[in-house]
Amino acid sequence: MNIELKSNEAYKTIGEIAKDLDLVNKKTGNLQTHTIRYWETQFKQIKPVIRAGNRRYYSEKDFNIIKLIKFLLKEKGLTINGARKILNNPDSPFLDGNSDLGVYKHDSRLNKLIKDRVKKISKIISELKKIK
Repeated sequence: MNIELKSNEAYKTIGEIAKDLDLVNKKTGNLQTHTIRYWETQFKQIKPVIRAGNRRYYSEKDFNIIKLIKFLLKEKGLTINGARKILNNPDSPFLDGNSDLGVYKHDSRLNKLIKDRVKKISKIISELKKIK
């Protein structure tokens, strides 16, 4: 019995993407492919190849963008508009400048950025309190 495994470069179906990203209804066990189709309408960065029978095939780049969108929406709690702004901003702290929206930076870098900004804001507040 000879079983071939798909390479990472191979295109994936919408079901494979949903399964890989654990987009599964916890009660029914059904894959939430409708979520990915909705995100396609909201994020111009997702560009699947659509073949016969309207079957969608996603590249590795598409997969990484969808993974980032899921991270921003589900784990970070952003709105669609908030996630869209991040994806449209190449200087976003979530994006790795060396890729095409493929990889989000580690949270530690984002946490450092937030801590630095909180320090600056705290310093400004302290200075403002002295003015009173």
